[in-house]
Amino acid sequence: MTDPVKINRGLKGVYFERSAVSHIDGAAGDLSYRGYSIHDLAEHSTFEETAYLLLTGDLPAASDLAAFDAALKAARFLPPEILTIIIATRSGHPMDVLRTCVSALAALEPASQEIGEEAFLANGIRLTSQIPMIVASHHAIRNGREPTAPDPSLSHAANWLWMLKGEPPSPEAAALADKDFILHAEHGSNASSFAARVTVGTEANLHGAIVTALSTLAGPAHGGAAEDVMKMVREIGSPENAAAYVRAKRANRDPVTGFGHRVYRAEDPRARHMRDGVAALSREIGQPEWYEILQAVVRAMQPYARHGLNVNVDFYSGVIYQLHGIPEDLYVPIFAIGRTPGWVIQCIEQQRQNILIRPLTDYNGPAPRTYVAIEDR
Repeated sequence: MTDPVKINRGLKGVYFERSAVSHIDGAAGDLSYRGYSIHDLAEHSTFEETAYLLLTGDLPAASDLAAFDAALKAARFLPPEILTIIIATRSGHPMDVLRTCVSALAALEPASQEIGEEAFLANGIRLTSQIPMIVASHHAIRNGREPTAPDPSLSHAANWLWMLKGEPPSPEAAALADKDFILHAEHGSNASSFAARVTVGTEANLHGAIVTALSTLAGPAHGGAAEDVMKMVREIGSPENAAAYVRAKRANRDPVTGFGHRVYRAEDPRARHMRDGVAALSREIGQPEWYEILQAVVRAMQPYARHGLNVNVDFYSGVIYQLHGIPEDLYVPIFAIGRTPGWVIQCIEQQRQNILIRPLTDYNGPAPRTYVAIEDR
């Protein structure tokens, strides 16, 4: 008699590869990119510098950062055919439009077909700039206005807000968007990064892998938490209702959105930086009730922290977007904007010692059966 096969559903706890990009200590609640604490990067870095760090392995010298920033800005363009596609799909969900446009870029830009680390890096830099442009252009077109032209004087985050709204962002708004992108830039073998690596494992090009990643991120179990938090906050309505809301959820064994994470048992280390951002922005805009509701939920959930149900980064993200007046269906595309450099370096790592990712399933269907002709069934 053979031993039963051990099944790790969802590949939980399975190590499939080594990576030098990010380190997650779920028990301690620590996250680092290339050895640098997420806290230092969130407080002192920029998205451009963090993207350079992820893609190259080291923090840039001033001249390196200037060249990298120039490459990102030079890539702020979309082929006119992409705008035609956006017009044709203007009524679609922004994630569907984004995925469709990235797929179309693979057909419109010959360089996208090139395979190899140098090509992946060049295509990755281009996509890092084009993805926010697609999201902003779709948002403009679906609201009946012409897409705003990129401003080469603005940073990556500030230019995204400029193109999204058609008006210059405040320094505080740009800094908070920049921090949001840093916090979402990379997170190990999450579902979308793993899916991208599976695609690269077949020797597909980078654009194909990013399309796979976008398709995976669009699922609510991966990218939709920030949107769900805003629905929860509206349902609660005021801080006084938070405790009863949590009690009812826990009594029904329902999850409380924004709490718990697949890899963290302690508080998600990215959450504190978004919490500070919500507190400051809510005071600046004069809408403190959103932050107060969130903190009331945190207090009500405190007894469950010992079970690993701590705040994750998405608990605060949605309210930041709400305070900026950004529609809920853009929350996941914003996640994608920040995560693009992480997807790119995961794909580059996969390619360096590429192997087809082909796990097994343990068959538990019917025993061998005899085929019966259709007239005899």
